[in-house]
Formats: sequence, structure tokens, C-alpha cells
Amino acid sequence: MAGFKKLIFLQLISWIVFSALGSFLVASSFDNAVSRAQQNAQSMVSNYIQEKTMADVTPEHIRLSLGSGNVFSSFIVRDFAGQTVLNINTQSEMPVLAGVIANAMNSVRPQFAVNKSKDIKIEFLINVQSQAQLLQQAMIFMIIISALMAFIPIFYMKTIYRKLNRNVSMTVADAVDIYITQNQVSESIDQDFNTNKVAELGAELAPSFNRLAHFLKSKQEDIKSAAQSIKQEAYKDVVTGLGNRNMFVEYYEHQIESASDKSFGSLAMIRCSELQMINQTRGYQKGDLYIKGIADIVKHVSGTYTGSQVFRLNSSDFAVILPNIPSKEAERFGETLQARFTQYQQNQELSSVANTGIVPYESGKPLGELLSVVDNAMSMAQSKQANAWHLQRETDLVNNVGAGFGNQNWRRVIREVIESRRVMLMMQNIMPIGKNVKAYAEIQARFKTEDGQMLPTASFLAMAEKLEMAVEIDQLIIDTSIEMIKSRNFNEKFFGINVTASSAHSDQFVIWLERRLLKEANLSSKLIFEVSEFGLQQNIKASKRFIDMVHRVGARITVERFGVGLTSFKFFRDLKPDFIKMDASYTRGLEEDKNNQYFMRLMVDLAHRIGVSVFAEGVESQEEKHIVETLCLDGVQGYYIEKPKEI
Repeated sequence: MAGFKKLIFLQLISWIVFSALGSFLVASSFDNAVSRAQQNAQSMVSNYIQEKTMADVTPEHIRLSLGSGNVFSSFIVRDFAGQTVLNINTQSEMPVLAGVIANAMNSVRPQFAVNKSKDIKIEFLINVQSQAQLLQQAMIFMIIISALMAFIPIFYMKTIYRKLNRNVSMTVADAVDIYITQNQVSESIDQDFNTNKVAELGAELAPSFNRLAHFLKSKQEDIKSAAQSIKQEAYKDVVTGLGNRNMFVEYYEHQIESASDKSFGSLAMIRCSELQMINQTRGYQKGDLYIKGIADIVKHVSGTYTGSQVFRLNSSDFAVILPNIPSKEAERFGETLQARFTQYQQNQELSSVANTGIVPYESGKPLGELLSVVDNAMSMAQSKQANAWHLQRETDLVNNVGAGFGNQNWRRVIREVIESRRVMLMMQNIMPIGKNVKAYAEIQARFKTEDGQMLPTASFLAMAEKLEMAVEIDQLIIDTSIEMIKSRNFNEKFFGINVTASSAHSDQFVIWLERRLLKEANLSSKLIFEVSEFGLQQNIKASKRFIDMVHRVGARITVERFGVGLTSFKFFRDLKPDFIKMDASYTRGLEEDKNNQYFMRLMVDLAHRIGVSVFAEGVESQEEKHIVETLCLDGVQGYYIEKPKEI
């Protein structure tokens, strides 16, 4: 397009130059013709007056002697005194272009003839109308011809340019189609231009397309690299930096399940047994540190095995793939992990850290089946002791996978704990804020195996719920707590005891608890039963029946983990609890989170209006405690206030 504009500019300049030159030549010819005419007229007039007297010079005589009036446009006769004797004037305006040229070149000038002896002076102008008409026509003709000569090529070239541009576009389109169809960079792309249209411009386009092909190839590699980086980030766990479940599934499916070569190894699953307890009692920041600590231990131990891979499957589970590791070596892996977990447990003052389930694998084994087996191994490990591991051998897989071996073992362990009453009670105080606030100490239960080893509390309680044995566990905890209070003479203290939602909604448990509390009427007023908000919501009618019974015997109710569900305050007015515990997630980073501060202030105001005291749990720092105090809560609980201690 730039070249076409340049062509137009050059043609326009050429036309102007040609028109100027033609005009000059035509004007020069006109000037020469007028000059000759004036010379001829002057000779004729001079000859005419040689033999005439003043009396002979009359208009009629002049017309007869010198021709018609078309010869002169002006004819003036004077005597030598300067007096005008005769004045004939037939001037008319010349055509515009001729007039402009005549004035510019001063072509038509007055002419003079004198006869002194006869006292005659003549001044005249010749009539150039015919020459002016010819000049005008010549100028117009010359301008039109020069314009046609200048602009016809422009229109012709524009048509050619459009056609050429269309041909080039089609050629390039064909070349691109060839490249896309082949979807590869050949060594000499000019060989690919095999159509007639492409062949016409192939030689010129080939180098450019070679460069384009190599550029696209480099960009494709950059995109693949960037996509891989994005995929790595998307498949990465934020807390630990390990691959997540998606990466684990992809690795197993590509490297093990669909592997062409025969391979074997061991798969270990590590479950963090105390994460839920730490999140609730110490806060989510401590929970993240706990997860990072376990991840470091797992990475360090598995790092001694060639080709090992570590993944974080969900909030509490890790997976470790140990290629080419037989069962005997996997046992040593489990023992090493247990030792490291026990050391970490002592340093962090935990009741347990994590359990490990291990199973062997072979290439071609479906992942779903393997995960089912390793989960069974995990259940076995959890039922042994704190930080225990269990390896599910081939013989176990054949005989017990379909029989729910892990669940059966858990049932045996829980039944043995109940019958032997191997429960240990811990206590964590709630610190009141204000002189008139009545707070209490929360009783927390821990469970032991027949060997005296501590069982993971969260796993134990979860399995008890799953196996419908939670009611018996709650009865054991309540019985043990009442006996402890009586034996230690804690008659002046107030104690909170956790009750699962399944127990609170059980008619059998409610009847048993009412009879038990009526039997210990002097202790009932010292007890506060804690039930989660979510659990109460599952059956509001049963929840109200349980709370009414508790109030009837003189005990009180705390709704714990408040704020996680969507309970309305109409619900609380109907149930009439005595305390609520804000979930630990609301105290996490409370000093910086204005939204949580506003929510807690709102909850405190509404709760106080219906006579409910509000506690904060999971307080881990001086800053959080200070903010809680400014929000007018009634009490605080957490590791910053007091760690759980054995009674």
C-alpha cells in the first residue's frame, strides 16, 4: 500500500510538471502568433496613412480600406496636437485562460503609426479573439490529455495491485495450510510448496516460512515449558510444597499402572492423627506447622530410598511410593518413621503424631483397589498404638481384604478399651474474663492399648462413631469423670465433658445420663456438657430433648465449634444453651482480620441479649488474647492460656 501511494504521488507530480510545460509551450506559441499579427497590422496601417489626409480618415473609409472591424479591437486617430479625431472601439473580453496568459506575457500591446506630413497619428490594438479561443481550447485539451496520461495508469495499477495482493494472499494461505496440515518443521519447507499457486511464489516464501516454522517451534517449546510449570504449581500443595492428590494419581497411572515394564514396590500412607485436635485447641497456624513437621520427617526418611516419591493427598494424609522396595525393606521404613514420629511427639508434647499403613504393589494394579487395601492397613496401624505402622502382606490381602479386617480390629480394640476402662483424663482450663464470669475446666479423654500405648484420639473417636460405639465411649468418659471428681474432692470446680451428637440424639443415652446425674445430684450442677453446633443441627428435636434433660437435672450446656454451621439465633432461643464456644478458626489471625472481629462482636452482643456466655478457643498468642478481651468475650481457652494436663 505504501508503494501504491508513492506511485500516485509520482504520477501527480508528473502531471503537474507536464501541464506546466505544455502550458508554457502553448502560451509561447500564442505570444509569437500575436506578435506576428501585430507586426503585420502595423505595416498595413503605416502604408495606409502614407497617401491619406486627415479628411480621408473616416470610419467608413477605414473599414473599406483596412478591412472589417474584426481586425482591430481599438483604432484611435489623433493629430499632432494630441486631439482625438476618430475613436473606433470594438473590444470584448477574452476567454479566462487566454486572458490570464495574455496579461501575464503582455502579448497584446498598443501599436502606433505616424504620418508627420499629413498630421496623422494612429494608435490601435489588434483583435486576438480567434487566437484566444484557440489558446483556450489548446490549454483545456492539453490539461485533459495530460490528466488522462497521468491517472489512467494509476487506476490500472490499482486493479493490478489488488489482483496481485489477492494472489499473494491466496499463496500465503495455501502455504500456511500446508504447514498446518503437516504440523511439523521440515528441513526444507520449499519442497512442501507443491501446488501451482504456491509454486509461483514458493521460492520467495520458503525462507520466510522456514523462519516462521522455527519461531513457532521455539514458541511451542516455551508454551509447553510454561504449561508444565503451571501444572506443577496447580499440582503442588501450598503448605508443604509436595505434589497433591492429582499429581499422585497421574504419577501412579503413568509410571505404575500403565507401565510397559514389569515393576514392583511399596506404597505407604501416613495419616496425621492429631491435626483436628491441634486445629481446634491450638489454632490453624499450629496445625500448619504440625503438617510441615511431619512432611519434613517423611521426606527425610523416604529420601534415603532411590526414586521415592512423596505426595500430600488431603489435609491429613501423605502417600509415599517406594519403587523396587520389597516388604522386608518396607518394614524398616515403617520402623524408622515410627521412631522419628515418637521423637517429634515428645518434643511437641502430643499424645500421638501419625500412623502408617504399607502395602506392596505391582505394575498394572488399579489404583482404587490399592488405596482400599492401604486404607485397611492404616486402620490396623491406628488400632495398635500411637505412631504405629502396619504392613498388609500378600497373605493378608488374599484372606482379609473383603472381610473388613481393619474395622474388625478396631472394633476389638474399642471393645477392649471399654471393658478394661483404659481411659486417661486430661484437663484444660478456660480462663474467665471479668470477675462475674463463671468458667470451667474442659475434660479431655485419651485412650490406651492393652500394652499401655496411647491410641490416636481423633482416629479412635472417629472409628467409634463409624462402628456405632460412640455411646459406650461417652458413657465410659462420663463415668470416669464423675468418679475422678468424687475421688479428688473437686466439688467446688466446674467441669466440661464432650458428648458426641450421636449420643445426644440417642434416647438410650439420654435416659442413662439422666439416671446417672440424678444419682449424683450434688455433682450435676458442676457439670457442663459440650456438643458441637453442627451435631445439634442434625436433629433439632432430639437436641432440644437432650438439652432440656440436662437443664432439668441441674447441669448446663455448651455449644462448641460455634460459627462453622449456619445456625440462627432463633435456634438458640429455642434450645437455651448456657455457653457457646467460638470455633478456633475465628481466633486465627484475629488481630489482623477485621471481618472476624466484627463477626465475633456481633455474636457476643446477640448472645449476651439472650443470656448466653461466649468463650473463645484456640487462643495461641498475647495479641489474640488482647483482641478477645477488647471484644467483651467471657472467657478464653487455648495453649497460650494453659496446655492440657493430666488430672
